[in-house]
Amino acid sequence: MPRPLIGITSHLEPARWGSWVREAAVVATPFLREVDRAGGLPVVLAPVHPRRVDDLLARFDGFVLTTGAPVGADEDSGEADPRRDRFETELVRAAVTARRPFLAVERGLQVLNVAMGGSLLPAAGPAHRLVDTDVTVNVSSVLGKVLGDRARVRRADGPGVNRIGAELVPVAWDGAQAVEALEVADHPFGVAVRWRPEEGADRRLFRALVEHAGG
Repeated sequence: MPRPLIGITSHLEPARWGSWVREAAVVATPFLREVDRAGGLPVVLAPVHPRRVDDLLARFDGFVLTTGAPVGADEDSGEADPRRDRFETELVRAAVTARRPFLAVERGLQVLNVAMGGSLLPAAGPAHRLVDTDVTVNVSSVLGKVLGDRARVRRADGPGVNRIGAELVPVAWDGAQAVEALEVADHPFGVAVRWRPEEGADRRLFRALVEHAGG
């Protein structure tokens, strides 16, 4: 039986080959590795025009929305990536409508919440520094069925959730009751986490994604 095809979002930035410098689609290799280990076939998705999203939905079994610059970053910050913002917003909306399995990680949670009409809080600290955080999980949620009622995770202090978007429900919280994960209501596997599962040893989220994608 063929492995489920999992599209993994990327960002564009200059890359060097010898004396050549060209814009390239970049994704952190842990995402590729974890999808492969979980039994999926990882494929890097460049941020194409939103009109191509229907073609992607027709060909892929599931998706991972990866980390990166905060969604909607200001042009003056040097981190703005409007092409990626537009593409991932349309992709996650389509995945919600089509009930296609997806795992949205860190920035991916931001994309999902904003795409569904929610808003974000400012970053609380350096987005590049990962810290271990204990979270409490709703055991009746999709996430809770994978992780149980508690988990120790690694995350950065990027933008948090302010107003929660339509059709989304909070399913995990830190010790200060800040939202650490969201799910799409009545979706087989529409999970978004504020932490970085690709940086830890717990592979259950990636396995669950691939299992749903192959179901």
